[in-house]
Amino acid sequence: MSASRSELMVHRLRAMQAAAPDIEASAIVSVDGLIMASALPAEVEEDRVSAMSAAMLSLGERIASELGRGGLEQVYIRGSGGFIVLTSVGQEAVLTTLARQEAKLGLIFLEMRRAAEDLVKLVG
Repeated sequence: MSASRSELMVHRLRAMQAAAPDIEASAIVSVDGLIMASALPAEVEEDRVSAMSAAMLSLGERIASELGRGGLEQVYIRGSGGFIVLTSVGQEAVLTTLARQEAKLGLIFLEMRRAAEDLVKLVG
């Protein structure tokens, strides 16, 4: 029996996290704010992450457009406890990752880009 699309997405998220161990959690969210797949800790509410991710991506796209910065590539948030990075996955979804405060962001960005390239085939 072949794996479902959602299972394949979760597998790809876990592979990304294995390649960049400073990524603590990740999720694929539709632009409508619905969770498509996640590798989030049990204590994290998927619905809240998905809604906030979609809203942040939408706002980021609008800001980039309004201020003449071209198409949105990433939204990057740095908090005292670490990073949240969002990257679009085609036109239909966003990849959200939570990374440790000491994370090497270059590696995080690289692995997210690679994952997004693979995930766009599964999202569409």
